[in-house]
Amino acid sequence: MNVTMVVDTLWVVLAAVLVFFMNLGFAAVESGFARSKNTVNILSKNFIVFAVSSLGFMLLGWGLMFGGDNPVVGTQQLFILGKSDLNFYNDTLTSTVPFWGKFFFQLVFCGTAATIVSGAVAERIKYLSFIIFSFVLTLIIYPIVGHWIWGGGWLANLGFLDFAGDTVVHSVGGWAALAGALILGPRYGKYDKNGKPKAIPGHNMSLAVIGLFVLWLGWFGFNPGSTMSFQNSGDVVHIIVTTNTAAIAAVLTATATSWIFIGKPDLGMTINGCLAGLVGITGSCAYVSVTSSLIIGAIAGVIVVFAVLFFDRVKVDDPVGATSVHLVCGVFGTLCVGLFAQEGVTSLSTVNDLFFGGGMSLLGAEIIGVIAVGAFVFVSSYLVWYIIKKTIGIRVSLDEEIRGLDIGEHGNSAYPDFALAAPVITLENGKAEGIIEYIPVEDSKPSSGAVSPDVAIPVVNRSRPGAKLTQVTIITNQDKFSQLQADLDKLGITGLTVTNVLGYGLQKGHTEYFRGAPVKTRLLPKVKVDIVISKIPTQTLVDTVKKSLYTGNMGDGKIFIYDVENVIMVRTGEEGYDALQDEE
Repeated sequence: MNVTMVVDTLWVVLAAVLVFFMNLGFAAVESGFARSKNTVNILSKNFIVFAVSSLGFMLLGWGLMFGGDNPVVGTQQLFILGKSDLNFYNDTLTSTVPFWGKFFFQLVFCGTAATIVSGAVAERIKYLSFIIFSFVLTLIIYPIVGHWIWGGGWLANLGFLDFAGDTVVHSVGGWAALAGALILGPRYGKYDKNGKPKAIPGHNMSLAVIGLFVLWLGWFGFNPGSTMSFQNSGDVVHIIVTTNTAAIAAVLTATATSWIFIGKPDLGMTINGCLAGLVGITGSCAYVSVTSSLIIGAIAGVIVVFAVLFFDRVKVDDPVGATSVHLVCGVFGTLCVGLFAQEGVTSLSTVNDLFFGGGMSLLGAEIIGVIAVGAFVFVSSYLVWYIIKKTIGIRVSLDEEIRGLDIGEHGNSAYPDFALAAPVITLENGKAEGIIEYIPVEDSKPSSGAVSPDVAIPVVNRSRPGAKLTQVTIITNQDKFSQLQADLDKLGITGLTVTNVLGYGLQKGHTEYFRGAPVKTRLLPKVKVDIVISKIPTQTLVDTVKKSLYTGNMGDGKIFIYDVENVIMVRTGEEGYDALQDEE
């Protein structure tokens, strides 16, 4: 093996390992954006999807993708397992890297496409159904598209360009994810009775940010590794810089866009913005200048914010924003090849696009490719999802979804020693509010400088000697808290004390497993809401709570009513009714 082969092989293997490492990034981002009760399920899916996709690509996928120059699909040397002579593939992609090096590089790209689907169908899909779909996607659907573009198929002959996989990887994963999300339908509680989307926050943004940085690192193998050679190091470093430039531009524009249109610099939007920039530059990273990559990333960062909001409004429930990032920005990135490609920016860039005097030829090929791949992948994926739905089923039961897929699908939990956090609700003004809120009162004054002047301090001037004080305690499932809080707000209850608790009643708990050994637990996570009232009749409050929580199923909860001897406000010394400011 000569020096050129050694250097190129080392480069391709290193890049492939970085792309493989992106599996950890996807696992961390998806589990961080999901609720804690589904963490084991998300992590497990990201483990098994790579194993399944590897098997599918090895059994038949590689052959369908690179087996000859048939314009539609590979037809020669389809099965590579068990063959000692693979000389047929010596000149496939590159002649300076041994067969299994080229295979592994393409394998990790195939695994990435399958992993994209996981996030969009999170928190309600059956584990087995996801495994079966992933196998079909990587065995047949992904390789056929790959053959059209990278395997010498009809799109390649048409002049379609996709350097590192905006269409082959990201759009394929995005179209498959969209089909799955439509077949599954939204998660329980995602939309109110009027169809308005409700926030379902992820449980660990730290984990999501860690995952983002892992993905960002992996992209420095994903894009420059697609050169399949290190002989022209100038090409490699140019691609590294265009990749990074698009990412940082998208971080800034996504943050600014969410700040302007949502009201806050939402971290989730910033994360998706960075990924949008990375996806947006993937197809054109070797064909555009650094300046153009800055523009592409900036536009992608804006697009992804509105794409997330759009899919929410049309009831495509995607917990991590995979369709917005990989589908929408994958299509955008593909079109950017036809808009921003510039001859000579690297040795790999040989044509000019629309903006640099090349006319509509390249852009026309890119548009045809987007339409053809979108139609094929969406229709075939939808058909596979539909067959799975009608045979083994695709969605877990409502009870299992409410309790979490960790227990229902896997029999264990990611955080066995901790109660789950009560969710945040979305109020009518669209702003996410927590459990505690400050309500300004017109007749207010600061108290001896101890409190920030920005915080309104209510001054109470009311007296009701002998008024009866009643404490109402409600214990229910955590998923019902959002609706309960909304109904209590309408009743006029403005003060709650909410506690995450563990307990059991008629529900006898569940059996978890750790390394195969059963762990019996009777404790289930609940939320306890304490309210002290005087003016509002107790029966009115009870009727409101019952109406809000009732489903007729086990776990609706219980209501406890106590007499309160006294209430004392520490700050003012007021007692009884005068100290009670938990209702208006």
